[in-house]
Amino acid sequence: MKYFIYILIVIAVGLMIYNATILDFNNLMKGDSKTALISILASACVVLLMLILLVSRAIQEKRKGK
Repeated sequence: MKYFIYILIVIAVGLMIYNATILDFNNLMKGDSKTALISILASACVVLLMLILLVSRAIQEKRKGK
């Protein structure tokens, strides 16, 4: 499960980088730039949630060890 979480983080970061190349900084809220911006925010949420999951699992393992 731990490796699966890391793979999801890598995929999300890759999508963020890809979508950053699509952005048109002159018109962020029009056309493909809007879709890319939404995708970047969604990927950032995935990364944040996966990091929270990793931390919570580490806390759970420490708690079981006591």
